Amino acid sequence: MRRSGIARALFLKTLLLVFSTSALAQVRITVAFAPPPIPVYEQPLCPAEGYIWVPGYWAWDADLDDYYWVPGTWVLAPEVGFLWTPPWWGWEDGVFLFHEGFWGPVVGFYGGINYGFGYFGVGYVGGRWDNGRFYYNQSVTNVNVTVIRNVYNEHVEIRNESHVSFNGGQGGIDTRPTPTEEAAARDRHLPPPTAQVQHVEAARSDPALRAGTNHGKPPVAATARPGELRGSSVIAAREAGGAYHRPEKASGTGARGSDEMTPHPVHPRDLPPLSVPEANSQSSEADKKFQQQQRNLIERQNKEREKLERQQEKEHARLERQTANEARRQEMEQRHAHQTQEMQQRQEMQMRDLQSRRGGEKPR
Repeated sequence: MRRSGIARALFLKTLLLVFSTSALAQVRITVAFAPPPIPVYEQPLCPAEGYIWVPGYWAWDADLDDYYWVPGTWVLAPEVGFLWTPPWWGWEDGVFLFHEGFWGPVVGFYGGINYGFGYFGVGYVGGRWDNGRFYYNQSVTNVNVTVIRNVYNEHVEIRNESHVSFNGGQGGIDTRPTPTEEAAARDRHLPPPTAQVQHVEAARSDPALRAGTNHGKPPVAATARPGELRGSSVIAAREAGGAYHRPEKASGTGARGSDEMTPHPVHPRDLPPLSVPEANSQSSEADKKFQQQQRNLIERQNKEREKLERQQEKEHARLERQTANEARRQEMEQRHAHQTQEMQQRQEMQMRDLQSRRGGEKPR
């Protein structure tokens, strides 16, 4: 039992480290198809003064190859004066990229997504800090005024009624960050407190919260306190935010929808070969320089593929020696597919960046 507790503590500490460093460098999670729409649900009562609403959102589990719903919940602010900027999905370079949420003195950009309950696409209008106390806006926040006295009532005009859960791309929210929101991303941040990290992990471990199971209508859409996914305070989604049909796929993780059902790469050897462009003696000096840059990049990318291939082959051999069952073998193959496809996406973006620099464009 003691070892289990120590392992659990180390795991949570690692998660907190990931969250804390994400304020400086985003953890790059990419998926080839969009998350489901934001479900329709009610907000539970605020449990006590000082709690701030953290809206629910769709997260991605690469091991399970599926989105899962992280229920909205009330969280104690980690510091007086700090507010929560929700995470969001954005369409970038042909994939959906996940941007982590963070605590800070100013609410930053969260994709223009309407998460409800004060997070209607820009900023937060569900409450505000005043002289070290948090005041709740009754017009959009569910508070019991006999328990919490520091309230006000300010009408909020909601312009975005959409349940779309991502920014950019076909069908996405067409919004860009303001200068204030861009500055907020560079401001001092705090990581989610331990209770909030545990809440995410509890959601990830609940099969009922996976999009493939609930089809966009999670049975636990919101909770009164972090991690409490059972009990009378749990709020179920009233309805899905819209139709959700996961694209069909042949194999692998994060697969793109395709009418032709093209098989997706599982190992580096399944990827199309990288060919070095032939030099042309008639090319200009600029063209020759670009061709050399291409060759250098492709050489590095081929080495990266070889390294990943060797690593995956070792894992195959180790699993064979252990006479693992089919479930473990499939789990390994899913992990290999995710590694391979992430590498492929990264290499495609590297080549596009090189080409855009040649054309004088600023890479995205």
